[in-house]
Amino acid sequence: MRWTTLSLRSLASALTTQGHPVSATAVGRLLHALGYSLQGTAKTTEGASHPDRYAQFTHINATAAAFLEDNQSVISVDTKAKEWLGDRDRPGRTWRPGKNPIRVDCHTFITSDQPVVIPYGIYDIARNTGWVNVGTDHDTGEFAVESIRRWWQQRGRVDHPDARRLLITADCGGSNDPRRWTWKKHLAAFALESGLEITVWKGPVLVHSPGGLSGSSRASAPRTLRVAPQRAAASSWSRLSPVSLASCSWLR
Repeated sequence: MRWTTLSLRSLASALTTQGHPVSATAVGRLLHALGYSLQGTAKTTEGASHPDRYAQFTHINATAAAFLEDNQSVISVDTKAKEWLGDRDRPGRTWRPGKNPIRVDCHTFITSDQPVVIPYGIYDIARNTGWVNVGTDHDTGEFAVESIRRWWQQRGRVDHPDARRLLITADCGGSNDPRRWTWKKHLAAFALESGLEITVWKGPVLVHSPGGLSGSSRASAPRTLRVAPQRAAASSWSRLSPVSLASCSWLR
């Protein structure tokens, strides 16, 4: 760690101090000649994939297909990237007249009038439509269930008037974490309130599914709404900005 995390300039300086005068460029050439390169980490210690991975997705697919054939609701849910509201510094660039950049705050602080918004995406597989609830508090289990509740009240029960059961596919992190009692408590309360029999499948989202499975059917392994990544610099963001981005989103 003492040496491998140093920059070429720092390595050259340390070697020179120890009586081996050398330039940063020379250090770079020597490292490359020895087969070294700057590298990050690789998440591989658990293995390439679980031996039952394909079977798990096949089972989820079959369960979702059975729900759809019985005219029951199937949704995939996920919290999307948080966005700062207000005059914040954002990655990206926009075309503007020369030497006339958008002026933004120097520092980023959470304030009551410029909070962080949390988009919670819900994808209705049967209708092939997305719905986004934007919160301004915290990404909690209560917020996740409230998002599902609002989807059901505003869209779900209208689009699925005969549904008695609801299948939810989600990942195992964040507000959807099955180990958190708040997610289960509020989900149980919503089930009693709505009269729905709710089934939850926890697992990786579609982008991690085995090859060939994702295109097997509309009810294939869970799909999630991807909010478009156009976070290019813009003037003051309001609560409507994430919704505008969602209108330019796509499904994967």
